[in-house]
Amino acid sequence: MSPVSSLSGKTAIVTGSNSGIGLGIVWELARVGADVVLNSFTNRDEDHALAARIADETGVSARYIKADMSDGNECRSLIEQAGVCDILINNAGIQHVSPIDQFPVDKWDAIIAINMNSAFHTTAAALPKMRAAGWGRIVNIASAHGLTASPYKAAYVTAKHGIVGMTKTVALETAQEHITANAICPGYVLTPLVEAQIPNTMAEYEMSREDVIKNVLLARQPSKEFATIAQIGGTTVFLCSETAAQITGTTISLDGGWTAL
Repeated sequence: MSPVSSLSGKTAIVTGSNSGIGLGIVWELARVGADVVLNSFTNRDEDHALAARIADETGVSARYIKADMSDGNECRSLIEQAGVCDILINNAGIQHVSPIDQFPVDKWDAIIAINMNSAFHTTAAALPKMRAAGWGRIVNIASAHGLTASPYKAAYVTAKHGIVGMTKTVALETAQEHITANAICPGYVLTPLVEAQIPNTMAEYEMSREDVIKNVLLARQPSKEFATIAQIGGTTVFLCSETAAQITGTTISLDGGWTAL
């Protein structure tokens, strides 16, 4: 393993990581030697079994810690329970689609809390640990919607724009401390959640799977291809490497050209 790719001796905390993008990031970090802390709001046997499987297959230390990312105190407690945080990946997120004048207040509050406020709390708790260690990496999983907007997604767009802005601020505050903060902005990613939506969308539009993907889900993604979980994980590993030590306060788009339009 090359020094550029090795993260041996580092501990990474990934929020919202027992499935989907977060889990993919955990696997990629573990494969290059980082000890990992998985997280979600559940506390099931399978959550802990997943961490054990990652440890067995990669040889790193892997733990699962339950924490509700809608609760600021639990966000901070996650960092404290982990004990060490060299790498923080803020990934937890939810979505709701509705016109703004009909947007349920509870859905707005939950999206802002989980998608944006959680990153504030975890970052605030993690920075003292990174400063004590003299090194740190913060990678916020934002979205193409952190750089542009779509109708009916007011809370999500607001939260992701906020994440991008906070990323820049943290980068400036830590610019001389060997700590970096960056945001990854994916377009549509073929996660299990998106996969599950395809059959209903096919029925709604009376389209084939191929047409639904190309003309509905990927209508704004010029490549007409999903970003993959592995690509996001690989980009995360790169941003955590020494090769990326001078990359801070920026966004990296994995959106097939969406934000180039």
